[in-house]
Amino acid sequence: MHLAYPAVLSALLFCTGLYGVLARRNAILVLMSVELMLNAVNLNLVAFDVWLSQAAEETLHSGQALTLFTIAIAAAEIGIGLAIVLAVHRNRGTSDVDKLRDTAEGHEPDGHEPGGPGGPDADGSASDAPTTPATGTAAEKTEATA
Repeated sequence: MHLAYPAVLSALLFCTGLYGVLARRNAILVLMSVELMLNAVNLNLVAFDVWLSQAAEETLHSGQALTLFTIAIAAAEIGIGLAIVLAVHRNRGTSDVDKLRDTAEGHEPDGHEPGGPGGPDADGSASDAPTTPATGTAAEKTEATA
């Protein structure tokens, strides 16, 4: 078998996984896409190991050994990643990556900044100025400002 067949299949798998990482919003689907990318790398490792072992008499099959190591690391990664996603889903009620981004930036879950209406400002005084939410549709924003 030619080296081009597994290499093209691996490239297609990797591109599919990359699209999944960039386009999906669900954290579990993003983890599945990362696993697809790792499997594409494993396919390349084994294919090149077989291709290089045909040229040499004594080989160590290092590509296959590295693939087994990668599979073990991927299993640990998906176990930890899934535990984190489940813990975040229990606390936040969603596994949407876009909504979890607000948590990383220090925003409150409902999209309002600290120091909004009725809350204390930086100087400790209460602010009564209306603010618009950071997230939401245009109708929700006009409704909040009215």
